Amino acid sequence: MHMWNKDERQGTIDQAKGKVKQAVGDLTNNDDLKAEGRKDEASGHVQETVGEIRRTTDEAIDAVVKAAKRRK
Repeated sequence: MHMWNKDERQGTIDQAKGKVKQAVGDLTNNDDLKAEGRKDEASGHVQETVGEIRRTTDEAIDAVVKAAKRRK
């Protein structure tokens, strides 16, 4: 299990916020709110993905550093 970084957390929150806006937009027949929700969900997905890439990169760098220290 890993610890989420701020991008992963915020991306997940924005995705949920977008889904809520879309649902409210559906209930109220508000196309602008639905579109805003889709935008929030999409940008949240991008931000979460950036966070995942950042975390994976950090983990790979840590592994290389640890391996290098063991070789000394």
